[in-house]
Amino acid sequence: MRRVAGIAVPLVLLALLALVPLIGLDIPVVFNGPLDSPGTLGLLALCLVFAGVALTYDLLFGFTGLLSFGHALYFALGVYLMTIALTKWEWGLLPALGIVAIAGILVPLVLGAVSLRVGGIAFAMVTLAFAQAGQVLVQKNPDGLTGGEEGVGLNSDALPDFFVGVLQAKNLYWLALGYAALVFLVVRSAVSSSPGHVWQAIRENERRVEVIGLRPFGFKLLAFVLASFLATLGGVVWLLVLGTGATPTVTTANFTLTLLVMVVIGGAGTRYGALLGGFLYTLADQRLGSLSGSSQVRDLPAVLEKPLSEPLFILGTLFILLVFFIPGGIAGFGQRLRVLRRAAS
Repeated sequence: MRRVAGIAVPLVLLALLALVPLIGLDIPVVFNGPLDSPGTLGLLALCLVFAGVALTYDLLFGFTGLLSFGHALYFALGVYLMTIALTKWEWGLLPALGIVAIAGILVPLVLGAVSLRVGGIAFAMVTLAFAQAGQVLVQKNPDGLTGGEEGVGLNSDALPDFFVGVLQAKNLYWLALGYAALVFLVVRSAVSSSPGHVWQAIRENERRVEVIGLRPFGFKLLAFVLASFLATLGGVVWLLVLGTGATPTVTTANFTLTLLVMVVIGGAGTRYGALLGGFLYTLADQRLGSLSGSSQVRDLPAVLEKPLSEPLFILGTLFILLVFFIPGGIAGFGQRLRVLRRAAS
């Protein structure tokens, strides 16, 4: 029954989410229009993209125990390389996807082989150094490819018509949903495989893995490359969903820290947790900006109006409360309730 439920529940959720663009339900405050409106579908698509990207980071942090501060580098690789291939080099869609896929494997393979020579905080610092190098490279604008601080606009001529324009919000939503579903399927299969069991053993105690005769380096490199490749695909989907082009904001260390916050909010190493955390954090981040400038907030007393008009303050407060009262994240809330019930009885 558990195995059947493990297959049926994701399929039912996927089917329900796929029907969202066909529903005209209006949910005030949460969304600024009905579910089938282009604006709401665009927001939901962005939430789904970051749900998938957060899960790629959870593969490293939650399942393998690797704290990386450079995951933004591989997301940015997908964004910039795809934009450059389509806009600067004027390639077609398939060749552009091909070069992104190759780079999405080779770059983390090389950088991961170097980074994983050390562990713990040293590993985090090395990944941060590589990410900072990528950020500097983007800002230097070599041969005018990256656009420096201005970024690069996307030439959509090579893209299919059903992925271009506001009127294609439904298709872009389904694309983002497909990406999130693909990441979930790949991560779930990988974690349940033999290497996945070794990843979790490395997370708990790497020394014990060495004692039983296994070499953790190869397994950690596999997790690193897989997570980075999926993040690179996420950069491509993000680019198509927004349709604006590459921007330097995706290269910053803050981007990786945001992914870490998403995973912690949802619950590290829980499969569904990172998806929930990425989706809810992105939704709150986008909507709080609109709500903070609303007339309801402006009419409040000054002692409340000033902090509530700052979205980052609200997000920070919610994050602190969540970590304090639900340390296992949203996904672990049900288990925590069961423990409290047993303790009370």
